[in-house]
Amino acid sequence: MANEIRKEYTNGEITVVWKPGKCIHAGNCVKTLPEVYKPKEKPWIRPEMATSEALKNQIEKCPSGALAFYENAK
Repeated sequence: MANEIRKEYTNGEITVVWKPGKCIHAGNCVKTLPEVYKPKEKPWIRPEMATSEALKNQIEKCPSGALAFYENAK
């Protein structure tokens, strides 16, 4: 989809990409890293609250593929 909504949040090292249209609200992100994912706040993703490695591990377990990441250029 060319018009797919996509939001990005960065901690400086990596950028977390969230595609709300794919999200099935399984809650794995909130359960795994509650200090990062706070659905009732804005912004709801705060990647600076975890290590890049912890974020990558959690994102790889997203069942819907709504979360992804890319490494920022150095």
